[in-house]
Amino acid sequence: MKHPEYHIFTSLIERLCGGISEEEKEYFLSCFQIINLPAKYFFIQANTVQKEIGFVVNGLIRAFYVDDAGNEITVRFADEGDFAIDYPAFVAQQNCKYYFQCLEPTTLVTMNYEQIQIGYKEYHGIERFGRLIAEQVLKMQQSRIESFLFETAEQRYLKFIKNSPTLFNRVSLSMLSSYLGIERPSLSRIRKKISLQ
Repeated sequence: MKHPEYHIFTSLIERLCGGISEEEKEYFLSCFQIINLPAKYFFIQANTVQKEIGFVVNGLIRAFYVDDAGNEITVRFADEGDFAIDYPAFVAQQNCKYYFQCLEPTTLVTMNYEQIQIGYKEYHGIERFGRLIAEQVLKMQQSRIESFLFETAEQRYLKFIKNSPTLFNRVSLSMLSSYLGIERPSLSRIRKKISLQ
């Protein structure tokens, strides 16, 4: 019997790829693992090689690094339907720069690096899936860079609310201010100003 997580995962694949063969679906089924992690658990540790890609079925993961002053700088949130991955490091099998920590109890579908590489060689649909994930990661990173270059703090906050409405009440103000690159008092002022409009 196929797990509900499998159907969620293959639905994502079909949405990204616009169709995938039954044989390719069966390959995914033979490779994927379902893991349940508690809140505060580290799915990925910085300075280690990430051996598995994780697809978030339920829950929420925060990616962050620790700066020279010991501050945790949030760079990403991965919620339902998103991938927990430091893509450049994963592809090169080099040390990850970030910690990926569960903010909530989290269910992941995972596949390891070797299985993915075999899938790329054997199946066109899986190779295409990998390319589309890479394109998504690139778009996301470019959008984040440009938000700091061309948008005000208030614009970044409003964009976050629009694009991630379900995350707004699931992350702390400190994590959100770090992610948006806004000092916490400034973020509080922005929120108050918007609430009065």
